[in-house]
Amino acid sequence: MVPGHAATLRWALAEAFDDPSLEVAFPLDGAWVAWFWVLITIISDLFSRHDIGGWGKALWMIFVVVMPFLGVFIYLVSQGKGMGERRMAQVQANQQQFDTYVRQVAANEGPADQIAKAKDLLDKGTIDQGEFDRIKAQALA
Repeated sequence: MVPGHAATLRWALAEAFDDPSLEVAFPLDGAWVAWFWVLITIISDLFSRHDIGGWGKALWMIFVVVMPFLGVFIYLVSQGKGMGERRMAQVQANQQQFDTYVRQVAANEGPADQIAKAKDLLDKGTIDQGEFDRIKAQALA
């Protein structure tokens, strides 16, 4: 048998304390990981909410900390739909911000475009040589 990290830890504890019952102390390692993931997700959702105040958040935290399993399951049942809606709104806002940034970066002209436009303005007589040099230096900076 090739033990995983959790199994290695149980084996090491069993060997260190000479207690074979420690080898089966944590039979549902994956369930604990999933539960902690849900707990962290709930705490994250709770602190990112704008629809409840500080006292409401404090009461939910006390409930989740004092009675962790019951508090987590009640929060999921009572606030699950809202959690999903808030998460989707956050994802959409992030996507919109990213799209705006990409459009802005793509629309920005490079230094060569700025210098070419300034040269065109210089050739037309709209700007003088000093202004052209300033624009060129700014574009290359």
